[in-house]
Amino acid sequence: MSDNITVLTDATFSDFVQGTPLSLVDFWAPWCGPCQALAPVLDELAGEMKDRLKFAKINVDENGDTATQFRIRSIPCLIVFRGEEEAGRILGHKDKADLQAELEKLL
Repeated sequence: MSDNITVLTDATFSDFVQGTPLSLVDFWAPWCGPCQALAPVLDELAGEMKDRLKFAKINVDENGDTATQFRIRSIPCLIVFRGEEEAGRILGHKDKADLQAELEKLL
């Protein structure tokens, strides 16, 4: 994982989104194949978009309270936050171009 992606827990999630004007949180699990396939795409985008968007990920198996709070029913699930407000949700694996296009619409 790159230095541009913050690993969150139930304990750190709220402080991260409150303290970040615009962030993307990847809700994922280690056993999820599409989540694993998406990881290098997110690493690339986190480096390329770091001046506009902060990237983070949270393991839903280890942090069920946050996953429940945001009604995560399938993964990978990417949520873009403006502060604490959910600005948009992207479900499933995407290639880099598609994901970047969807993110641009939400920024």
